[in-house]
Amino acid sequence: MALREQFGVTERRACRVVGQPRSTQRLRAPQPSDNELALRAFLRDFSRRRPRWGWRRAARAARDAGWRVNDKRIHRLWRAEGLRVPYRKKKRPLRGIGVPVGAMCPIRPNIVWALDFQFDQTSDARMLKLLNVIDEYTRECLAIDIDRSIDADGVVACLERLAAQRGAPRYVRFDHGPEFIAYAVSDWCRFSGTDTVFIDPGSPWQNAWIESFNGRLRDEFLNGQQFDSLLEARVLTEDWRIDYNINRPHSAHGWLTPVEFVEEWLNRQAHQLA
Repeated sequence: MALREQFGVTERRACRVVGQPRSTQRLRAPQPSDNELALRAFLRDFSRRRPRWGWRRAARAARDAGWRVNDKRIHRLWRAEGLRVPYRKKKRPLRGIGVPVGAMCPIRPNIVWALDFQFDQTSDARMLKLLNVIDEYTRECLAIDIDRSIDADGVVACLERLAAQRGAPRYVRFDHGPEFIAYAVSDWCRFSGTDTVFIDPGSPWQNAWIESFNGRLRDEFLNGQQFDSLLEARVLTEDWRIDYNINRPHSAHGWLTPVEFVEEWLNRQAHQLA
């Protein structure tokens, strides 16, 4: 219609120029129903609350909220609303010694814990050091300890606290950082009956689960926060950790959250033993 009015051409000519069938000019676009308008509003609100979560997790959230929709409809409406996860620059290429990522894959919870450090800062430019601990089988974040500095004794204190709550793991996986190769960590592992799995230097993909978690923590939380104090960083990060375990679905778990995956695994084990 716009081409016909602006250039004075026929409908046939205008459709040929833009590559549209003439049948598209016969019917007006259907008006969305109240149900669809409400679903679109839900998706917009979801994108505002979870700016780093895409349409697949939006589909899971919609069904949890009571909407009877499939992935195709959510994807169509997501694109129609112009919603998208903001682009992030590509990661640097990985270089170093490599072995299969699946080496030492756990077969149940509490077999392998992966540990790694991340860094951030408060608004006064003072450093924050984060010690992240996850269970590789369940993808559950067991702890995010934050301090200005964390040494080997801090690593041992974190492991001791988690072991008192859950029992010591069979293995712990980390790199060759000075905090991890210290005698204090080695002694704790020996006394707890825990073996260590070190990755090769320059090969972060050998600790793939914790590296993936670090990326999610950075992308979905740290990049959008400015901490004014160490206490604020600890409180907000602990809130995020709990939310991650309870509400964030994982494609590797069939879109179950870590807590739901653990519950399903426990129920399956109880059924097998019955």
